[in-house]
This record gives sequence, C-alpha cells and structure tokens, in this order.
Amino acid sequence: MNNRQIADTFETIADLLQIKGEIIHRVMAYRNAADAIRELPRDINAIYADGQLQQIPNIGATLAEKIEELITTGELEFFNRLAAEVPVTLVDVLKVEGVGPKKAKKFWDELGITTLEQLQEAAAKGELQKLSGMGKKSEDRILAGIESLSRRTDRISIGIAMPLALDFLNELLKLPQVKKGHVAGSLRRFRETIGDLDLLVASDDPDPIMEAFIHHQSVERVLGHGPSKSSIETFQGPQVDLKVIPPERYGTALVYFTGSKQHNVRLREMAQNIGLTLNEHAFTNLETGEETLCATEEEVYAVLGLPYIPPEIREDRGELEAAQQNNLPDLIQLSDIKADLHMHTTWSDGSFSIREMAEAAKARGLSYIVITDHSQSLGIANGLTPERLLEQQAEVRKVDAEMGPDFRVFHGTEMDIRADGTLDFPDEVLEKLDVVIASIHVAQKQDKDQITQRALNAIRNPHVDIIGHPRGQLLPDREPTQLDMDAVFEAAAEHNTALEINANPRRLDLDAAYARRAQELGIKLVINTDAHHPENFELISYGIGTARRGWVEAQNVLNTWDADQFLDWIANR
Repeated sequence: MNNRQIADTFETIADLLQIKGEIIHRVMAYRNAADAIRELPRDINAIYADGQLQQIPNIGATLAEKIEELITTGELEFFNRLAAEVPVTLVDVLKVEGVGPKKAKKFWDELGITTLEQLQEAAAKGELQKLSGMGKKSEDRILAGIESLSRRTDRISIGIAMPLALDFLNELLKLPQVKKGHVAGSLRRFRETIGDLDLLVASDDPDPIMEAFIHHQSVERVLGHGPSKSSIETFQGPQVDLKVIPPERYGTALVYFTGSKQHNVRLREMAQNIGLTLNEHAFTNLETGEETLCATEEEVYAVLGLPYIPPEIREDRGELEAAQQNNLPDLIQLSDIKADLHMHTTWSDGSFSIREMAEAAKARGLSYIVITDHSQSLGIANGLTPERLLEQQAEVRKVDAEMGPDFRVFHGTEMDIRADGTLDFPDEVLEKLDVVIASIHVAQKQDKDQITQRALNAIRNPHVDIIGHPRGQLLPDREPTQLDMDAVFEAAAEHNTALEINANPRRLDLDAAYARRAQELGIKLVINTDAHHPENFELISYGIGTARRGWVEAQNVLNTWDADQFLDWIANR
C-alpha cells in the first residue's frame, strides 16, 4: 500500500469512529496520523523498511503496528471489524455539507440510509424532515449540499500544490546543469486550486536533470520519461510535469506554459497583427520564416510592444489593454507588508502565547500586530467572555511595553456575528479595543437576505473596523455564503469598513475578483494570515498572490501602512 492508500484508510477510520460516537481524542489520533502520512516526502514503505515509522509525526507504537499490518498484508483487521459495525459508505454521506456524524448516524439508525444516493432519494421524497430536529429547510440544505458535492473536482488547494512544486524546483535548481527555473501553469498565476503541477527549467543538458527529477524522493510512479519532458505521480497525489527548455527559448516557453489560455490567444493575435506567429518555441516571421528567440518573458512582451505583465493578472481581464496604455497596476508585493492584523493565541484556539506570537512576528520583520482571539459565542474555539477579554488586554499592554519602540502589539478581537444578526460584544466592550474584526462563523447556510443583513449590521457598527473572511468559504469543501456582495460593498464604502483577504490557502477570502471590485470602489483591504501558530505567518504569500490576481496595490491595503498611519485611520473612521 502506498502513502495515499494508508492515509485514506486512517481518515476513513476516523470518520467511522466519529459516526460510532468514539471520544474525539481517538478520532483525532487517526486524523492527525492521516495528515502526517499524506504529507510525507518519502515512500512509507521505505520508511518502514528503515524501521523509522515512529519517527513520523503523530505516529506512536500502536499506529506504527497498524501501518506495518497494512504494508505487509494489504489490509487491517481493526478496519475490517469497524467496517462490519458501521457501513463504510456512510463516509460519503459525511462529505455533504451540513451532515455531521450525529446526523449521519440518525439517518442510518432511523431510515436505514447508508449511501449518498439513498440520502438524496430520501431528501427528494421529503422523508428527512419527518425526523426529530429536522425540517424542510434542513432537508433543502442537504439537497443543496449534495448538488455542491457533485460540482467538486480533483483539483487541490494551492496550499498543498505550492510547497510540493517548490520542493521539486528547489532541488532541480541545485543542479549545475540548470540555469534557471520556474513553477508554471495556474500555480504561477496563484489560482486557488490546481490540477497538475508544471515546472520549467532552462538548460542545454537535460539528461541529468530528468534523471534527478524522476528519482526525487516524492516520486511514486514515473508516467513518462523523455529527453525534454517527463511526468511523474507523487506520493502526495498530484502529477508533476517537467519541461527542460533551451535557455535561448526559455522566455516564450515560460509565457506559453504559464498561461492563461485566453491571455496566450490574445498574444498570438497581437503577433499576427505585426506579421509574426508565436508559440512556445519562438516568434516566426510570416513572410521570411525567420525566428526571433526570447530568453526572458520581458523580451516576449517587448517584441509585442508591451511592458512586462505579471503572471498573476494574465487572465485576459483587461491586462493587455492596460499594458498598451502603459497603465498596469503597481501590484502589491510581500515586502510591502508591515503588519498582521488577525491572529490567535492560547487565550482562544491558538497554539502559542501573546509574547511568542509577537516575537515571531518581529523576527519576520513586521512592525506591529493585532491580537484578535475569538469571542465568547465560538465555544468550540474557547472564545473569550468580556471579562477574559479585558484580562487579556492587560497582558497585551504588558507585552507591547516590553517589545521596544520599534514593534507594537495592539489588542483586538475576532468577534462573532451571531446567527440572529447581533454582535458578540456590546459597544461598551468594543470601544475599549484597538481593532475590531467581525466574522461570520455559524449559520452560514442562511438565505441571502438574512446572512447579508448580518454582515450589514456589523459593517454599520462604528466600532467594527474589519470584516473577516467575508464569504466564509473553505476550499475546496465549503462553498461561499450567499452574501449580496453589492450590498456589502456599498455599506463598506459608506462606513469606511475594511474587508479582509484571508491568506490561509483554505480560505483566500475575499477572492481575487471581489478584491479587485472592492479596490475599484475605494474600499480599504487588509491581508491577514489568521495565524494560530507562528509558522502560519508564512501563509501571507498566498494572500499576496490573491491580492495581485485582483490587481490590488499596496496603498489600498491597511497593513502596508506604518503603525501611526494605521492608528490614524482607525481613529478617524
């Protein structure tokens, strides 16, 4: 069995245990083990052969024994016993948004539903609403969840794809034969989800590069191996394609394989208008057949009379017209970020203290942060009561004073917007805080009018400075809420309330299209990591990529400002 098969087995065990009603710690043991195995850069069979199973994170003696059983026999007695108690097909039912373990068990116990098809049939017949705790709205949400499930693809999150692609690329860049290299395709354009991974390197000597590529430690299977292109399948799942390009032709190839398809079509049309053809190899004169080679992307655009167009905006959404008018946006860069305004500590559901988060942020070169632990309604995240919030403020002020004049620590909250539209803290509490983020975490399947009104209530509150992850999406599992974004934008512009681009690759919310619209309307944006651990500060690059896709410029992002300018904005809102 390979990494994915063993990880999937443990993930299924976790789901079945949860349906059965086992304690959460036992469930999480299998779930955490599945995550650790899925992210392994080596074949787990090789790790087993080396006697190092217990060196895998979250793998102790008991789970190591189960992995050994799977590797040596191809099955697991414990899984078979569990599957005899709880139908394995109920795991598919759990994938429907709004169906948790308790509901799945209720459907099974009371209606004999064990498959997704049976659930859909029962919901269509109105049988679910006859159960206790269920109604017509709940039934309709389940039908909508099943429909949403059918729209999902096998594309993976950029948060999985980017580290994997960079791991391959960075190893290749160490080879003396490689002159330069890039991630290409939709990943280079920072699309939220990715299919196959594309890598390009420039070299005159491809053979040793291809050998190194197909023998990378993450390779499970070689799908194709040639002199200029090879394809492999990784233990983590995605396919990776490598193309080795002669250095003198690298620019046209990189433009071509970066895409998008629509952008490339427009480039070819522009080339034809000046008597040239354009493909991944070169420009060719239509009359003489003479080639014009481009070693860089800048040269490609220069042949067409254009300035360089950043890859994130190559979507044929006005970038070529802007380039022709010398009016391309000055896109935000990672170096522009001076602060992170959204993070969590051990006071709620974070893993590190206020001081530890502050020290980690300072070490990354930030100038200030805002501590924004959850509010009281989010019990699952150990949300703070007003009393605990004010206790926390004293600790924040102490840490702020001790960090020195070049780094500030401000106090805020990520406050829940409750299901009834009220806010989790009264105004007399909010006015004591430096920064207030309001977010929707519960009742996300409310109808458009209801959930929009909740957002508007928060935006109109004078103490709310920022709306966190406004649409509530979780990629690729949870679709966005049904917010009326036109109404949200209108209110945010009127009340000078900022909107967040949440940099966590599972969120990336606001997405690029809405971020671009917000900027056009003069609405201020923030790009935050929503960090629960110091390592999460690294996620800011995904938020920057999303912002760049949305044509966002640094001047419109609050956390590119210095602390005094930011505080002035807060004070004068």
